[in-house]
Amino acid sequence: MSVTGELDLLESSSDFPHQSTGLSERTLTPEELEKLRNDRVLVSDFKQQKLELEAQKNWDLFYKRNTTNFFKDRHWTTREFDELKNCRESQGQKLVLLEAGCGVGNCIFPLLEEDLNIFIYACDFSPRAVEFVKQNALYCTKRCLAFQCDLTKDDLQATIQVETVDVATLIFVLSAIHPDKMQKALEQMYKVLRPGGIVLFRDYGLYDHAMLRFKSGNKLGENFYVRQDGTRSFFFSREYLAGLFQQAGFETLVNEYVLRETVNKKEGLCVPRVFLQSKFRKPVSSLSPV
Repeated sequence: MSVTGELDLLESSSDFPHQSTGLSERTLTPEELEKLRNDRVLVSDFKQQKLELEAQKNWDLFYKRNTTNFFKDRHWTTREFDELKNCRESQGQKLVLLEAGCGVGNCIFPLLEEDLNIFIYACDFSPRAVEFVKQNALYCTKRCLAFQCDLTKDDLQATIQVETVDVATLIFVLSAIHPDKMQKALEQMYKVLRPGGIVLFRDYGLYDHAMLRFKSGNKLGENFYVRQDGTRSFFFSREYLAGLFQQAGFETLVNEYVLRETVNKKEGLCVPRVFLQSKFRKPVSSLSPV
């Protein structure tokens, strides 16, 4: 199984007996420290530019190979993020949600199944992924609008009116964007969120097992790596993530590591998983977008 598949299958599981949250990074073993210190060779500038130019193509090929069968549906979002439940329970209030990086709909369709009083904007970098969303039997334009969008350059406001979104989700999405372009993506989301609107974030944390699995020759930059299929992954520290959101105008509500031990029964391994789970808010007093 590829790194991509293993990560999402693990984070989607509902049974994690060994889990904790905290503000401190995972403590590395001496062997892990040595491995990171020795991994200094970066992918050439030429290849990095090629990966950036072909980023959309590589994700489109990923979905062509795997269709809708690769990732598990994310039924855990309402358990982990109370905002989704609380908003929907408000009498007469329709929750307007933006799922940025929707993939083939593994997050949005469980939400649509659970709730009748919700409207979801769903966008993704990959045109093929968006088509899979539209082909789903649960897709209905009265409750969901799926569209292709590159958050780093396309204008979200071409589809979504300014300050009309209650909640936006970034779930294992920002890590796939080049660090130089993450700021642009967050600024786009800031514009369409209403004052007081919230971004729910979950992604790979610093020193996650997958980060340590990358072999020499796959490093693009600090905490940034490329997989065999050309897709890329960044591993966030709390400080780095908070800085990105603050520069885009957001307030930090929650920003903590989720530490887990998961068992790979096939290989007989117990591996440390590290995620960042966070909530950021557009200030209520906000008068204009960034």
